[in-house]
Amino acid sequence: MIETKNLVKTFKDGEAETKVLKGIDFKTEDGEFVAIMGRSGAGKSTFLYLMSLLDDSTGGEIIIDGKNAHKMTAEEKTLFRLEKCGYVFQDYALLPDLTALENVALPLLMQNIGRKKAYAKAREALIKVKLGHRLDNLPSHLSGGEQQRVSIARAVAHNPKILFADEPTANLDNESSKAVVEIFKEIHLAGQTIIMVTHEEQYAKMAGRVIHLDDGKIVSVQKN
Repeated sequence: MIETKNLVKTFKDGEAETKVLKGIDFKTEDGEFVAIMGRSGAGKSTFLYLMSLLDDSTGGEIIIDGKNAHKMTAEEKTLFRLEKCGYVFQDYALLPDLTALENVALPLLMQNIGRKKAYAKAREALIKVKLGHRLDNLPSHLSGGEQQRVSIARAVAHNPKILFADEPTANLDNESSKAVVEIFKEIHLAGQTIIMVTHEEQYAKMAGRVIHLDDGKIVSVQKN
């Protein structure tokens, strides 16, 4: 599903250069649940953002669902992200003036799915994450755990090829964190490919494989 070859990312600040990723070779198969771990600054989120086409690499290759990311135009990448990828971020990234149902339906409408079908899919996704009773609530009227479940519903409503999650439990209490990771486990068992960055070892153990990064390189791979 994803393969990276000698992946490099360098950030420039004037004359100064910081190499965050230093040549990463990585493969994940369709249907895998992979966790990425490492200390702060190891390059975890940078690696996720490159694989998910939210940022561009400085060097190397990314093959995703059979396509070479470096040969895709900006428009093709945008369309690929919209149709093939789902994203869950630690800050939820919900639109504050839209209800839970509207937040989930919006990306479906952007794919030119008819309004009736889009809202039906959105409602179904929210029911799956046990928020069928919160459809008309604004984000400000939801707890952090509920907001994160809305973002998961939004990420999976269109049946993406790959779900990317960047520290999805970082801002949640223990109970809410467990609920979120249990949802990941359920959708993975249903066949969803998941790449998740986490600093919580107990949640990484739910993945089939754990990739440990340090200083911009993969230092170990652990199978669960």
